[in-house]
Order: sequence, then structure tokens, then C-alpha cells
Amino acid sequence: MYGLYDKEGILRFVDSDKDACIAYAELFELSSTNYCLMNLESDIEKSNGH
Repeated sequence: MYGLYDKEGILRFVDSDKDACIAYAELFELSSTNYCLMNLESDIEKSNGH
């Protein structure tokens, strides 16, 4: 699961497909310097100690 955050840190889009998140950013004309794409599953596993 991937999350796309804008430069203010607001979650804008979540999807299991990384390319779908990037397509969302392109649709709303967010340049790569204005968003952060994060793998949410790895963050959840880290917080659960796995």
C-alpha cells in the first residue's frame, strides 16, 4: 500500500499500486518536488516490530 503526501504533509491518495499514485500526482499536476510517495506497509510493519 502506498500513500502520496503533498508538501504540507497531507495524505492525498492511497493505493496498492505505486503507478496509480504517480498517475494521481500527474493528474493534479504535482511535480515530484511537491509530493512524497511512501510505502505504508513497510512503515506499519516497522511500527509493529516485524
